[in-house]
Amino acid sequence: MAARIPLGRAWTVAQALINAVSDRVTEILPAGSLRRFNATVGNISLLAVTSSPSELFDRLATMPGVKILQREPATSVVQFERERVTFYTTAPETAGAALVHYTGSSAHTHELLRRARMRDLDIGPVGVRVLKTGEILPTQSEGQVYDLLGLPFIVPELREGQGEVDAAEAGTLPTLVERQQIRGDLHMHSTWSDGRDDIELMVRQSVALGYEYIAITDHSLSSAGAGGLTTERLRRQRREVDEVRRRFPNIAILHGSEVDILPDGSLDFPDAVLAELDIVLASLHDPAGQSGNQLTERYLLTIQHPLVNIITHPTNRLVGYRTGYDLDLPRLFEAAVATGTILEIDGAPMHLDMDGALARRAVDAGVMVSIDSDCHRAESLDRQMLFGVATARRGWCEARHVLNTRPLSELREILKRKRGTDGRR
Repeated sequence: MAARIPLGRAWTVAQALINAVSDRVTEILPAGSLRRFNATVGNISLLAVTSSPSELFDRLATMPGVKILQREPATSVVQFERERVTFYTTAPETAGAALVHYTGSSAHTHELLRRARMRDLDIGPVGVRVLKTGEILPTQSEGQVYDLLGLPFIVPELREGQGEVDAAEAGTLPTLVERQQIRGDLHMHSTWSDGRDDIELMVRQSVALGYEYIAITDHSLSSAGAGGLTTERLRRQRREVDEVRRRFPNIAILHGSEVDILPDGSLDFPDAVLAELDIVLASLHDPAGQSGNQLTERYLLTIQHPLVNIITHPTNRLVGYRTGYDLDLPRLFEAAVATGTILEIDGAPMHLDMDGALARRAVDAGVMVSIDSDCHRAESLDRQMLFGVATARRGWCEARHVLNTRPLSELREILKRKRGTDGRR
């Protein structure tokens, strides 16, 4: 069985092909698990809306770096950047049904098919068909498909067969958080630790994204492989942050750190240093050979620390390489709610942690989450926030669950409640 492709890699390949052929089709979109923003993708598939598939496939055949592996009247399989990519096509009048079909998941479409057959309908890549007559009903949009089934539109991120069809029928689908509701990014790295770009460039790109606030959160000393900061370097960095603030007065720049949680549960900086920061993120990067119970206790000590605001990528999974820590999650959720500690949904494609299922459990338990990019280069700030928001949406998260949908004044108040400071340094 072929290895699954990490979301970041699949997205990059798909977007390159979409950009290259979009002028030859009416519309072209990711399909399958890529459109649903799964952490890993089994197959990269794209759906093109076009009345002339041959024109699209002819363009593919002449593209540098593209090898045609299979070509049929309505489908083409190519190799690009060492990955197999399947192009499906559909006529505009059946685009909605085709997109529902090719997006999946199989569990979701099974539920839709069950409802369709109760209405004497069938749904497939060629359209919505009336079973008794064979008539193909026009469905130019996915919304029309759901309308025919008596359902409101269900977004791709929810189509996993996890109760979304029943919720749609009952009128209880969540109003999911949207990318444009994100007011700031509270986890990013610069050249002071393992980032590629300096603080000014990270700020400049954040301004271009329309953010109201950001936090510069380079690593602490124990992350030696990531160039973690000493106390003295952290204070020098603060002076640079102050200088950049003067050049960018229209965005609030919080000075923070992603501080390691040490094996004994203590933090990598003393409290006197943490108190100088505007925001403190805490991370468990080194399991130190400890059991799930021991790791849980380390987290609980950190969550109870009054100067810690956010626990980043809580299970510390590496997508495609390492599953997350075996933690007592209900205890962590309970402690986070009791102390006002935020748990992060990390948009870095290597993490996407908390994943959708875990994020859903967290917000159902009353946890507030933060959606952050964990970005190490300015050019990726937007993409990784997109992944973070999509992961939150997979977890049924609404804007009310998310710290960084709040305006700056409210953000400062939430930090104040946990840290006992006014957050206005």
